[in-house]
Amino acid sequence: MSDIIKKTENNIAPEKINTEVKQVQNTNKPEQRVFEKNRSKIRSKRDKRPNDRKQEKDQFDHKIISIRRVAKMNKGGRRMNLSVFVVVGDRKGRVGLGLGKGEDVRAAQDKAISKAKKNLVFITLKGNTIPHEILHKFRASRILLKPASPGTGIIAGSSVRMVAEVAGISDILAKILGANNRITNAYATVEALSLLRSSKL
Repeated sequence: MSDIIKKTENNIAPEKINTEVKQVQNTNKPEQRVFEKNRSKIRSKRDKRPNDRKQEKDQFDHKIISIRRVAKMNKGGRRMNLSVFVVVGDRKGRVGLGLGKGEDVRAAQDKAISKAKKNLVFITLKGNTIPHEILHKFRASRILLKPASPGTGIIAGSSVRMVAEVAGISDILAKILGANNRITNAYATVEALSLLRSSKL
């Protein structure tokens, strides 16, 4: 009799253990599903952020005006870097200039673009041209800008053309009367465009 009782106990015990394990597993399943749903929501939010940043980046167009090699004196000797000057604009009347330095062109260009976006200037336009004629002086540079009829195009040289293209001006007449330095000419052009008004006083 004792042997029979032992066999029956051995047979019953594993079934009870299996049922208890199944119950524990069933209780854990809903929590796992809720956690997975929450994770999917978090991922969906994270995926949207990079797309928004890409759209913001795509709004601005940039052009490199000059690339120069510069040197800095240290204890060990001269340290060579690259200096990049960039103009940034959205082709809708916003322009900015930036200067960046780095060990390679890519690093210096990224710094210059970020600085240019912080120094944006709003320009008043009249269609695809400027509202009136203006003559502006910046240091040794003198820039003359004139409005042009539709279809004329950008008749300008050096950095004045790059600034006009990025600003969204498609018809303009420009003349550089002073120095031939591209950087000072770019600053003179942006200052002249920022001084424009809807009607000349």
